Amino acid sequence: MSADLLTPLWHPESALPHLDPGGWERLLRQARLAALVPRVAMHFDRLGGLDRVPAGPRQHLENGLRLAERQVQAVRWEVERIRRAVAPTGTPVVLLKGAAYLLAGLPAAQGRLFADIDILVPRDRLEIVELALLGAGWVSRERDRYNQRYYRVWMHELPPLEHVKRSTVIDVHHTITPPTSSFNVDGQLLLAQSRTLPGHQGLAVLQPVDMLLHSMVHLFQEGDFDHGLRDLIDMHALLAHFAAQDPGFWPQLTARARQLGLGVPLVQALDQLQRLFAVRVPDEVSGEVVALHPRPLRRELMRRAVGRALSPAAPECRRPGDGLLRWLLYVRSHWLRMPLHLLVPHLVRKAWMRYFPDKPGDAAGA
Repeated sequence: MSADLLTPLWHPESALPHLDPGGWERLLRQARLAALVPRVAMHFDRLGGLDRVPAGPRQHLENGLRLAERQVQAVRWEVERIRRAVAPTGTPVVLLKGAAYLLAGLPAAQGRLFADIDILVPRDRLEIVELALLGAGWVSRERDRYNQRYYRVWMHELPPLEHVKRSTVIDVHHTITPPTSSFNVDGQLLLAQSRTLPGHQGLAVLQPVDMLLHSMVHLFQEGDFDHGLRDLIDMHALLAHFAAQDPGFWPQLTARARQLGLGVPLVQALDQLQRLFAVRVPDEVSGEVVALHPRPLRRELMRRAVGRALSPAAPECRRPGDGLLRWLLYVRSHWLRMPLHLLVPHLVRKAWMRYFPDKPGDAAGA
């Protein structure tokens, strides 16, 4: 039996697994590390019911479902606090990723766990939005001056803002990729096509194709694959839902990827969706998908490397060379985000700070 018990669950032909106590323990550990316990519970329910799962692991799965339900209420409440804080500025707030899926009532929100809330605002409104959020109790915990400058000059978002009482975290974006990125996306193109949320004045979400492309570029540009399977489950749910709602979704998706310069992340994500979920690219756009990434050798190397990096982070799933592979993908993600003359000093400084961190209050990060 493969050490990876989590990934095969999502294939369309999967069935409820028959595991010994040790197997259930490994599966639950892998699901916890991937932030997927509630989704595993919901998946098993669809496969025949949680009552067929042994009592011990079933209790953990049911606890995961209750946690997800509590988070739904917490995120809705927190989004309303954000809306009220920003409303006096007259700036529309576009929700991104998990909060967007939830408020828009999309299947991708079902069983999803939340770490923070991501929002998108026009770049010329960043300062006024940040001041409004500061006035409502969110503050930046980033004290290093170099890191503050790194976010504000080179990144697509402000340093994370954490509420002083509730410890909730907001990431305020002005676009979805860094301005220095190989996939530099103009945030105004996204905002221009965003869609208001009925019943939520001042709130909006990205249009469907942009919502999916954001999830795709985020995974392949951030280089953090520990939660990569969760992101791919998001993508699969979004793709299945939007394609079922709109027969023209696939052509719109490939056209928008070409317009935004996100063809490569789209193709790389589709390769993993085909591998894990047996997603089939319609014949009408298959040629366009190939044209978006016309280097078959590089595409195949990335397909294999990312497929291996997406294995659960549990010790039993690690294979020789995995550490090096993940490091190379991590460096690649930074290379995509920053040109070499910025990347090398940045990585050198990060390595230095890992071993010689500044003392509290030290301004050496300037």
